[in-house]
Amino acid sequence: MNRPPSPIVQVMIVEDDQGTLDRLAEAICRDSRIRLVEKARTGREAIARLAAASPDVLLVDLGLPDIHGTEVIRHAARTLPACDIMVITMFGDERNVMESIEAGASGYVLKDRSDTELVAAILELHAGGAPMTPGIARLVLNRMHASPQGGLKTEGQPVALTSREVDVLSLLSRGYTYIEIGERLAISVHTVTSHIKNSYRKLAVHSGAAAVTRAAELGFLRPR
Repeated sequence: MNRPPSPIVQVMIVEDDQGTLDRLAEAICRDSRIRLVEKARTGREAIARLAAASPDVLLVDLGLPDIHGTEVIRHAARTLPACDIMVITMFGDERNVMESIEAGASGYVLKDRSDTELVAAILELHAGGAPMTPGIARLVLNRMHASPQGGLKTEGQPVALTSREVDVLSLLSRGYTYIEIGERLAISVHTVTSHIKNSYRKLAVHSGAAAVTRAAELGFLRPR
């Protein structure tokens, strides 16, 4: 996420259902702004191919036949930090949503979205956004607002975000892209990225969505 958007967004799909896989592949191939560089039908296959594919965006189903999709997400977040990860699934329950975000996903959309909406979500994610099906976004916000506002610790260590890091995460939580955050705060996109990466390290997370959720849980971000 510390690179400028490439002219053509490289996408990898992890999906076990052949019909859905074909549909996603066709939607991607119809848009000149994105390119399908790899696909996998199991989690272990995805993990084995991920490094060589080096996608800009990874689309991951959760209900894979061998391992849960969150394992693929964790691996991708750890080994390819520049890769943006989006869940595309039929599971819209709180447990799957929050586990995916905590694992490193920055987007979460359901499979009932149209091809046009899915392509738009890929482009939004790569541009620094956090696309989510409306019901999912509401669920995440409700979880944030219901989180205890007490102790400021992560893994037993005190968490100390700077005021600027809080400002950046606050705008990120409201849906602003990195470019828009930079414009509002009169700082460069590079500086925005630096603040977000510092927040990741301090909060022990791997994505913007997870950073926002964790910061809200720790009381740095207040409900609006």
